[in-house]
Amino acid sequence: MSLSKTTNTYNRQNWEDSDFPIVCETCLGDSPYLRMAKEKYGKECEVCARPFTVFRWCPGARMRFKKTEICQTCARLRNACQTCLLDLEYGLPLQVRDAALKIKEQIPKSDVNKEYFVQNMDSELAKMDEAGGKCQNASDVLAKMARKAPYYERNRPHICSFWVKGECRRGEECPYRHERPTDPEDPLSNQNFKDRYYGVNDPVAEKMMNRASEMPKLEKPEDQTITTLYVGNLNDITTEKDLRDVFYQYGEIRNITHVAHQNCAFIQYTTRAAAEMGAESTYGRLTLGGHKLNVRWGHAQARKDKETTSIAAMKETKMKPSPGLPAPLPPLPTELQNNFFNIAPQAVPVVATPFIPVMPALPHPSMQYMSTPLYPPGTSK
Repeated sequence: MSLSKTTNTYNRQNWEDSDFPIVCETCLGDSPYLRMAKEKYGKECEVCARPFTVFRWCPGARMRFKKTEICQTCARLRNACQTCLLDLEYGLPLQVRDAALKIKEQIPKSDVNKEYFVQNMDSELAKMDEAGGKCQNASDVLAKMARKAPYYERNRPHICSFWVKGECRRGEECPYRHERPTDPEDPLSNQNFKDRYYGVNDPVAEKMMNRASEMPKLEKPEDQTITTLYVGNLNDITTEKDLRDVFYQYGEIRNITHVAHQNCAFIQYTTRAAAEMGAESTYGRLTLGGHKLNVRWGHAQARKDKETTSIAAMKETKMKPSPGLPAPLPPLPTELQNNFFNIAPQAVPVVATPFIPVMPALPHPSMQYMSTPLYPPGTSK
């Protein structure tokens, strides 16, 4: 039993007794068979210093034992896990959740006011449970950063300090990790329960918020006439009705063009404000039919027509020849033009030319001996 000397020590009616802890799925572990050890009033709450029932269990093989650190009243006030102090719905630090939902925490931090506040909130929480609890509005940042599945790596055992010194003799039977420790100056190594609970100076939350600020964003087109969204990576079974059910909640839709053979669609809204809301709400986090859809802004039809006209005008414009290149070939003759079937050209008519007499050539002086016959007439050869 806790032996503190605060007012909670003497006010035993304010001590908390429970039958089951309020913990997240990650802290429970992946084993369906779980054995818990229960100790009534075994520890003081790390936030309100009130004795409460402590639960201790092992989430799985090769995991470290875990226990509850805060009471159930403080956990329900912040909708947090009693062990890891993370949000039960999104699995994120409370500072990230409060910054995304713009929640200002009003829990007092002084000892006297804190005890009075906790006692009054017990009855209020009981009434809220009978009414069905409270719900919070979802945020786009939380939807992006939330974990979709439990992260069991968080339950791993601590690093063996004897192994770091080189003095561990257990070997494989050692229940602790034999790994090199992180840098002691790393801000993630300096954490405490109160800062994590109140959402102040939480290094894990600051790291996640810096990562969220560096996430890519969908830029709005400057042309205010564009009210069309492009949706890609659609499933084969996705219909136009499914797309209308998803995008109609952001504004009135003028037309939906579903291109099934390309697995994409075009959503055209009636107003620009509805298109901007649909783009911001679905970019990077829309899943339909088991496929994560790609949402982009479309292009204006007038812009496409203008680009097509400019390309046709460039084709018709005669460009000046570049210097240093050979001259173009001369055009084909008229009879060879449009000769697609390789047909022989028609015969050209022959024109008669005037007769010009040719004068006989005079014999050469050296050829005069050829004029005397070799054999006289009347003789035989």
